[in-house]
Amino acid sequence: MKFGVVVLFLGVLDVLPLANGFDPRLLVTVPQVILEVVSLTLKARKIIGKYNGIDSIPHPLLDRAERDIFKRLDLINDRLDYLTTRTEAQESVLNQLIRNLPGQLKLELRLNDLNDYITRIEVNFRRMQAYVAERDQIEKSTLSDFAKNVVSHDSSSSVNLIERIFAFISPGSRGITDTGLLHILAENLKELDTLKCDTNQSAQQVLYNLYNSIALTELKGYTMIQFSYMLLKLYNEGNFTKEAQQQQERFESRSNAAIRAIKAAMEGLSRDLYRCDPRKHVKGKTYEEVTQLLQGYVQNEVDMNNEGTCRENCAEYKYTKSYGCYKNLYCRQQRNCAGKILNCKYYDSDMWICPASPLSGRRYEYIKYESGEVLGRETACFRGQTKVDSWWRWLFWHCSYCMCLCDEAGPNSDRFFNLRPVESNMTHNMVVTGLRFVKVNRVFHLQVQEGLLEPFGKIDETTLRWVPVDGYKITDRNVHNGQDYHQLSWEQRALDLDDLQGDQGQLVTGVKFKKIGSHLNFEIRLTPFDFKNGTLVDPVNKSIWKDNPNTDSSLKNPRLHGPIKPVHLTRLNLYQPDIPTRTTSPSVPDSSTDQYVEFVNSDFKKDAAQTTVPFIDIQPVQSLIAAPLSGAGIFHKGQPHFGGFVAPKLITYDFREHLKAIFPEEGDVEGVGSVEMN
Repeated sequence: MKFGVVVLFLGVLDVLPLANGFDPRLLVTVPQVILEVVSLTLKARKIIGKYNGIDSIPHPLLDRAERDIFKRLDLINDRLDYLTTRTEAQESVLNQLIRNLPGQLKLELRLNDLNDYITRIEVNFRRMQAYVAERDQIEKSTLSDFAKNVVSHDSSSSVNLIERIFAFISPGSRGITDTGLLHILAENLKELDTLKCDTNQSAQQVLYNLYNSIALTELKGYTMIQFSYMLLKLYNEGNFTKEAQQQQERFESRSNAAIRAIKAAMEGLSRDLYRCDPRKHVKGKTYEEVTQLLQGYVQNEVDMNNEGTCRENCAEYKYTKSYGCYKNLYCRQQRNCAGKILNCKYYDSDMWICPASPLSGRRYEYIKYESGEVLGRETACFRGQTKVDSWWRWLFWHCSYCMCLCDEAGPNSDRFFNLRPVESNMTHNMVVTGLRFVKVNRVFHLQVQEGLLEPFGKIDETTLRWVPVDGYKITDRNVHNGQDYHQLSWEQRALDLDDLQGDQGQLVTGVKFKKIGSHLNFEIRLTPFDFKNGTLVDPVNKSIWKDNPNTDSSLKNPRLHGPIKPVHLTRLNLYQPDIPTRTTSPSVPDSSTDQYVEFVNSDFKKDAAQTTVPFIDIQPVQSLIAAPLSGAGIFHKGQPHFGGFVAPKLITYDFREHLKAIFPEEGDVEGVGSVEMN
């Protein structure tokens, strides 16, 4: 008889009814699959233990197995394959680490060896799946040989490969290192911020997903080992009851140790997730700009007072406007500033101005003074230079051309931020899984990605979508500044930079901006949830908005740092900032909670103050493997002397508190056990 024993083994799986809680459609996480497989193998061993070999197996059981049983194993195999795909998520976590970690660290961790052992287990498991798929054509001798190789004392057997893998993550004298791979990796992940860029995962996610990959490999090895002992017993190769029991105990011991190691390693590890710079900055694809908020502007002092005099100097004009165009001089050749003129200064009396293309959003490419000083980058001037000279009036008054800033809110200035809340569909159990800035009709919006929350913190990735933003225009009826959107200006251009987190048991279900004084302040919506059932708890009534109201306009109640020292919001200074896309070095995060950044003009000397900085990073921020969030934030990244970028960040949910190890007893195989998340 070909494969009759394998059919019997799989038939044993089928005798566990759905009433016992075994529904393969719900096996969506590694712990859940481990949970069922452990119980099922114990049940299988208990039933097979009644017989001494093939000849003593009742034929009715075999007949039933021939008809119905394989659907169970097919479902389990499908779920294991699905979990393998989720764990790899386009590319396995381990391969990413091998590719991206520094060479010395890879050598210390021996990741290539670990990858080799995992690959061997996977190959053997696939071979077992192939035998199952071709069960009617497989010879007994082939199955017996496979089973013997799996449990042999050879160093390449699955039994020994599993122990080698465990030695990598187990701290202590028996491990590859004194502290174990997970601990060493955790310590280095604290320093390797660039790994977020390469893996699209927070440091804690990298470690947790690596553990999931190893745990899944352990499960496949355990399944093969128990399956092999059952085959060998049914083929009259021996009893193997003690050996199977020993392997069960080793599996439990390894799982408990792994749980302790992963929980210790995850503690204190960053859960921040953000996007690093792309290989190439592309406006409209990777970044956007606040345009013409504050822009360098040349104006003669005679046009900046209502009397048309030249009695003052440039520095006196801190806050004024254009009152006219004296004798149609250079003021007639350039676009007039119809808003506020600010912070004027004097460089030199005579200059050559290279005008920019009207489509560029700039007024000037560069300005070169007679003294040789240049504002901006002196390049070929395709529109031709214009000579601009100051002059004397009545020998006493010098009518100087000043270099000022123009704050002009007009059709060419995109300076608006949405104030309307942006939420996931909480009534359908959707939570926020990603964030990005988008600019629609000149208004910057925070857009959320949502996904369906499922049991044990899983997100159904087939439901992921970006929630459409409100595509209103600022000119629409019943759309108002201060209510629907915030308009930046010289007086109101601060953006608070904060990381906001909920308590354990809360998930992010929305975000929004609001005004606090002159600041644009970030908020998140938090909703309680049931981790085991994967449901939001009364989101309509129990959701709350959380912010950090500690701005420079709320110093009556400053946040306390320690028992007495108050913490006030501090400004992130952008010193002589150049255009962010000009740097050849990647941007790095340089802000922290309780800071703010002001949108300012680029440096006069580097760019003739023609660009508003920082830029807005519009790359989507989402985890490689979709995950719920316990928080979110707005931060700044850049390089010294460059304007940098404002961007959103995610704070992924901390699964550490839900990890513990529970196993079924031999006498209670109907119970549930394994690494449990509850």
